[in-house]
Amino acid sequence: MDLFDFAGTEQDDLYFEEDQLPEVSELLEQAAELYSEGGGEKELLRAYFLAPESLAVLVSLYRYYYYQHRYQDVLVVANYALKVSGQRLAFPEDWRELQPEHVNAEKSMGLIRFYLLALKGAAYVKLRVDELDEGEQMLDKVLSLDPEDRLGASVLKEVLDEQRRKPRLVVSNP
Repeated sequence: MDLFDFAGTEQDDLYFEEDQLPEVSELLEQAAELYSEGGGEKELLRAYFLAPESLAVLVSLYRYYYYQHRYQDVLVVANYALKVSGQRLAFPEDWRELQPEHVNAEKSMGLIRFYLLALKGAAYVKLRVDELDEGEQMLDKVLSLDPEDRLGASVLKEVLDEQRRKPRLVVSNP
């Protein structure tokens, strides 16, 4: 199965192609305009309350918090995005239980890619907040489900492996 194989069906629409309520689309646009002035969070949260399962809204919140360096908030959004997309795909609730047979061509490749990229994104943030073991487990899961590494998780895994091989300087107090 190729994660970049688009069947071109409605089922394979990408997250940003999903229909939105006009008010949600307007709020996302307002948030984008306000971001350069340090704003936009209120609009994103209003959009979330109007459409809590909108993947476009969740991606917008993820990016907003990421660029604000609010990594714990990023993880909350990433985990919710995994839950929402996982439910749509009938995936196990816990990503650790996901097996290759769950990821098959009968399901939306666009949504599967979204799920796996959300898992990769959560792994990256886990690495940023020094939760290396869980971040590595997440990367390993993505790689086990994407053996051709079409989503590029191996790059993060290589960086982590290299970081772990470096000797650490230990400073003791005299």
